[in-house]
Amino acid sequence: MSIFVSIILGLIQGLTEFIPVSSSGHLELAQQFLGGRGEDFHYFLELINFGTLLALIIYYRKRIKQILEDIFRKHNYRLAINVIITCLPAGLAGLLLSDFIEENPFFSSLWTIAIAMGVVGLLMILSDKLPHLSKLKDESKLTRERALGIGFSQVFALIPGVSRSGSTILGGRMMGLDSKSAADYSFLVSIPLMTAVCLKTLISSSARAYLIENIGVLTISNIVAFVSGLLAVNFVMNYLKKPGALKTFGYYRLFLSTVVIIILLINS
Repeated sequence: MSIFVSIILGLIQGLTEFIPVSSSGHLELAQQFLGGRGEDFHYFLELINFGTLLALIIYYRKRIKQILEDIFRKHNYRLAINVIITCLPAGLAGLLLSDFIEENPFFSSLWTIAIAMGVVGLLMILSDKLPHLSKLKDESKLTRERALGIGFSQVFALIPGVSRSGSTILGGRMMGLDSKSAADYSFLVSIPLMTAVCLKTLISSSARAYLIENIGVLTISNIVAFVSGLLAVNFVMNYLKKPGALKTFGYYRLFLSTVVIIILLINS
C-alpha cells in the first residue's frame, strides 16, 4: 500500500468513525475504487482503530475520569453498568461471528454497503417520526432495559454501511435520547468496544506480522486517523445540537448509496 493511499484511508477512518456515515463502508468503497481489496485488508481496518480510539480517549478524558471517580468514590455505578450492558450484544456477536464476517463475501460486497447506507440514511431522515420511548434528559437517566435496547441496535453495525455510531445514535433516539445525548452515549460505548477490537487484533500472530511488515503506512494512517478523528467527534457533538441535524447525514448517505448503486448497475 502506498503512503498516499494510507493517508486517504486514515483520513476516511478518522472522519467517518464518528460522523455517522459508516467508516467500514467508506473504507471498503475507497479500497476497492483505489485498487482492489487486498487479501489482508481486514488487518489494516482493525489496526487503524488505534488512532481513532486514542482520539476518543483524549476527547473524553475528563468524562472518563469522572466516571471512574463516581465508581470508586461515590459508588455510583449506573452509567458504567449501562455502558457495559450496551456493549454486550455487539461485543458477543462480533466475537462469535468475526471469522464468518471476514470470510463471507456478503460483508465486503458493494451492494451490501450501498443498500445498508441507503436504509440507515432513510431511517435517519425519518428518525423524528420513528416510535420513541418517553424522552430522557440525558444518557445518565437511561434504564438498564433501554441501555440493552441501544446495545441490540448496535449489532447491526457489523454490516458494513450501517455505521456503529449511526446505529447507536438511532437506537438512543428510539430509547428517548435527543440526538446529541445519543451521540455522546454512542461514543462512550465505543471506547470499550474499540479497545476490545484493538486488543483482539494484537493477540493474532497474523495481525502482528502484518503490523510489523507495514509499520510505516500504519503509523501514518493512525496519525491521520487520530487528528481527523478528534476534529470529527468535536464537529458531530456541536452539530447535533441543532434540531433535525441527523437528517443531514441521512441525506448524504442516501446520495452516496444512489451513486454507488448506479455505478454498480452500469458496470454489471
